[in-house]
Order: sequence, then C-alpha cells, then structure tokens
Amino acid sequence: MARKNRQAAVSANKFMMERRSMIGPKMNFAAAEAYKLLRTNIMFSFPNAGEHHVLGVTSSFRGEGKSLTSINLAYTFAETGMRILLIEGDMRLPTVANRLGLQPKPGLSNLLVGTDGVSQSIQRYSAFSGENTVSFDVLVSGDIPPNPAELLGSERTATFLKAARERYDYILLDLPPVTAVTDAIIASRMVDGMIVVVRSDHAVRGSVAETMRQLSLADAHVLGFVFNGANAGGGGYYKKGYYKKDYYYSEYGRKK
Repeated sequence: MARKNRQAAVSANKFMMERRSMIGPKMNFAAAEAYKLLRTNIMFSFPNAGEHHVLGVTSSFRGEGKSLTSINLAYTFAETGMRILLIEGDMRLPTVANRLGLQPKPGLSNLLVGTDGVSQSIQRYSAFSGENTVSFDVLVSGDIPPNPAELLGSERTATFLKAARERYDYILLDLPPVTAVTDAIIASRMVDGMIVVVRSDHAVRGSVAETMRQLSLADAHVLGFVFNGANAGGGGYYKKGYYKKDYYYSEYGRKK
C-alpha cells in the first residue's frame, strides 16, 4: 500500500510539472504563436478602442485545458503591456495557485464574503521572457466555499467586476465546465464574451452541443472555440477514457 501511495505521489508530481512546463515563457514556439493568434482574434472581436472587457473561459468537461488556456492567454495579453487580471472563478477544484506558484488564499471567495480586501486578495505573477519581465495580476479562488455558484452570481461579484474594469484592460474569468455545474452559465451574464475550450480526443459531440445549448439559453455571447491538445502524431496528452461520467461528476459533487 505504501509503495502504491509513493507511486501515485510521484505520478501526480510529474503531471503537475508537465502542466507547469507549458505555462508562459515555457511554451514552445507553436503554442506561443497560437496564443498570439487567439489574442489577436479576441481583440478584433471588440473593435471599439479604449473599452475594457471581461472574458469567461469554460469547457464542457474537466481536464480540457480551460485553466491552462486562461493562464497562457493572460500571459500573452500581458506581453503587450496591457493591464491584465486573471480570476480563478472555479472555486470547486482550484488549480491556478499551484500552477503559478502563488499562495492559495486569500482569494475570490474571501473577497466576496468580506473577510479580505482587494489589496490582500490579488497577487502578482511575474515571469522572465528573454530580457523582459511579463507580469499580470491574479485573484485565485481562495478558501473553498459551501456555495460557490451563489457567490459567483452575487451582486458582490458584479460590483467587483465593474470596479475592476476601470483598472484592467482585460479580465479573464476561469470558470468551471458547463456540463458539470451551473457556475459558468450564471457568470455568463457578467462577461462580454465566452471562450469554450475543446480538447482533442476528449470532446464528446453531444456534450459540446449541450454546452452550446445551455450558453444559448443564457444568451451568452460565445466568441469562439479553442481547440486544445491537437497532436499530429495521433497521441493525446491525457489517457483515453479519462472522462468517465461517474468520476467527473463525483469530482464536482453534483449531477445534472
């Protein structure tokens, strides 16, 4: 049993190191160029100069790369000198603090319930890229609350985002998967556009269709899709069969 536990710990540590190796300045050339193209497409979606925007990033399933997309998109925007805030809106299964080497709390939940202020909750992420330093602000999820959907959809969230628009050029809101919980649908009314991440060899047509149906019913403005994890060699980054529904729903604690 102890040997199995050690093997599991090594495997988990290796997995996290691989995920960290794909972040910011550690992206390979092809990935960096793809994110720059994504940045350009998003900017052309909002032609009015001087406006500040809130973008939601979601997916159908867990593990499709929405958090990684949110982080690298924030980094790519920050490379241009823009003022960027990344908000971890997934208060159920947070990963951003670990990936970026930040403190896990205080964060969004603490800010929304009033136990901590903005200055205590927002952290600064910086990375060296060549001779330059790329930096952006991060609001991690904080303590896991018993009512994440209600907190995310509260007037406090709307008030905070309204104030943050005055300070940042782009605010990226990393949201839970649509087919698991209602958080992304609730938050869609507070953002200017939604980006849906779809992972190669993992997306299920029916689930993507259901994601789009729910976003459409909420009158969400879907900017487009990010096709993640494409591999010309035919192999996927994750093992096939990862999206077993019982495992997936048990992770998020509820069924649809």
